[in-house]
Amino acid sequence: MPLPRLRPDLTPLRESRDFRLVVIGSFLSGLGAQATLVALPYQVYIQTRSALLVGLLGAVELAPLIAAALLGGAVADRVDRRKLLLLDQVGLVLTSAALAAAAATGHPGIGVLYALAALLAAFVSLENVVVSAIVPNLVDRRQLRGALALEYGLGTLTMVVGPALGGLVISALGLTWAYAIDAISCAAMVATVLPISPQPPHEVAPHERLRDSIVEGLRYVRGNQALLGSFAIDLVAMTFGMPRALFAVLSVSVYHAGAAGTGALYSATAAGATVAAMTTGWLPHARRLGLIVIWAVVVWGTTIAFAGLARTLWLAAALFALAGAADSVSAVCRTTINQSVTPERMRGRMSSVYSLVVTTGPRLGDIESGAVADATSARFSVFSGGVLCVIGVAAIVVAFPALLRYDADDWIAAPATSST
Repeated sequence: MPLPRLRPDLTPLRESRDFRLVVIGSFLSGLGAQATLVALPYQVYIQTRSALLVGLLGAVELAPLIAAALLGGAVADRVDRRKLLLLDQVGLVLTSAALAAAAATGHPGIGVLYALAALLAAFVSLENVVVSAIVPNLVDRRQLRGALALEYGLGTLTMVVGPALGGLVISALGLTWAYAIDAISCAAMVATVLPISPQPPHEVAPHERLRDSIVEGLRYVRGNQALLGSFAIDLVAMTFGMPRALFAVLSVSVYHAGAAGTGALYSATAAGATVAAMTTGWLPHARRLGLIVIWAVVVWGTTIAFAGLARTLWLAAALFALAGAADSVSAVCRTTINQSVTPERMRGRMSSVYSLVVTTGPRLGDIESGAVADATSARFSVFSGGVLCVIGVAAIVVAFPALLRYDADDWIAAPATSST
């Protein structure tokens, strides 16, 4: 493959001021969110020494996450999405500040941490929905694949810097400052979102009930096999192949590397994802995105399984980095499929389902990996999850053949009114 095709397409950043502002804001907010992603499970494990209680963080986050995504998607299709995003960021600032205050007490109750984790999950879920719905309107449709790759690549870069920063801050300054960084970063996103153009709704049915709007969105997703297949394969990959809840357990109990090692494992996965996302110059030339997704998830599951067998922190980190690269390719291609097959008036609700998949999947993975590790060992949990992921891919290919057949050029060639 020629080197120029590996370079990311920066045209969307150059030509759209609003896209630049949203991406910068998401990057800043993401840095703090990733620091909290390290701090919460680390704090729970240090206080309880229980892998199961760490895994249950995912369980307490599920209900608010689902509710925020479904309601947020319907609301995002009927109000100014810019205003909704600003309100959400204010909620994130307040929740992160509460976590910092709780950590400052020295030893908050596990119930307090669970409650704040649930609230944080709801606001993060809503943010994902709104940003996903906004981005396609900020760039030309021919630039969409490049814009999504840039957005995802910068997002994964926060997953490299944020966890490492979180681990270092926890080690040097304590948990309170890790949460405080999250609050500050969300406030920074408020500043970047304020100047963007209004994002009003399109084709809102008069007096349509919120419940009916949600049902319509779910019905649309269920009826589109390529879309449903992309959601299903990601859910399988994250539920069985995402052992993030065990990073603290592996670092502390297996590799004896403490908070810094925990941050390193989080960062390794994201580092591989960032490199892959930032070398997606080939993406505008790719047509069979569904086929690419399928093979990328197979590589993800296989590499995760081998990571479960790794004997050193650095070998495990290298394998997680390779897995992250495969997941990045899958994510960019899946996002492109999702946005291209969805009409503009449905993007908020489609994004709500997409947000449910990408945020509940890892949390289901937290529960699965924590429970298996509690019953067996952390190593076996990681290995078995990777194997089950590969088996699940085969089932998805059989159940959703439209995913395999998806051709990106068919959408590019279609009249704009068919999808917008």
